[in-house]
Amino acid sequence: MLRLPCFASLVLALGCAASTPAPTPGAASSEDRLLQLVEQIRSADYAGDRQALRDLHGQLAAAPTGNAPLALVRYWKAFALWRRAVNGFNETPNAPDREADLLAAVAEFEAALQDDPKFVDAQAGLVSCLGMRMFLRGPLDDETRVLLPRVRALLAEAQTLEPENPRLLWVRGPTEWWTPKGSPAETVDERQARAIATYLRGLAGLPASARSGPEPLRPTWGEPELHMSLAWSYLNRRVPDQAQAELHARKALALVPSWHYVRDILLPQIESARRSAAR
Repeated sequence: MLRLPCFASLVLALGCAASTPAPTPGAASSEDRLLQLVEQIRSADYAGDRQALRDLHGQLAAAPTGNAPLALVRYWKAFALWRRAVNGFNETPNAPDREADLLAAVAEFEAALQDDPKFVDAQAGLVSCLGMRMFLRGPLDDETRVLLPRVRALLAEAQTLEPENPRLLWVRGPTEWWTPKGSPAETVDERQARAIATYLRGLAGLPASARSGPEPLRPTWGEPELHMSLAWSYLNRRVPDQAQAELHARKALALVPSWHYVRDILLPQIESARRSAAR
């Protein structure tokens, strides 16, 4: 999944040959099982299968971790619950257990950051979960007033550490998009354009992100998600651009043809909007 520059690979190979024993069969099989579960979690997310995400979270929690970094294992446990909550927003009516999923995902992301305080992907996931919790709570209350500074601090630290991380930029986009009700049109346009630019910047950073570390469990997802967010944004901005919305929705589907949300919800909304605009 990840590549090292040739020189670094040579140094590692020489060092391992000189001093590092071969991994035990048990460690290798543990890592293979973890990778298999992560792939299944990603597939269940795209399928919108919330029951599978719950089950896979439990399987991952029970799986031997071998030599895998605990922060990465905890990240994927959090990811399963995070995406279970996200998919709950696509159900009609909205799933009632989204708050419980988000609370559990927050705890998992917090645990990952205890193991690796500079793990930007965990910071990004935590920001998203806290943001959705604030959204679910509705009007500003005491808990939201506590959460808001935490979200801002996490975003600021993550942006300092890895400003071009595409998954961080994907999470940052919605924070730039939002405007209070009744905002002037020029403010709405400016913030929506800023969010779209952030998603495009995330796409530009994807090649580098695929080389961000040597661990097979290291997150490298993001390209389909960024195209999806661009499709949604072009459809829902104050002055819609259905052509760009459809372009990015189809790019997302070309990468993940089974993506339930894009295929069965977002793309039909775009096609309906295009038909209405043509009348």
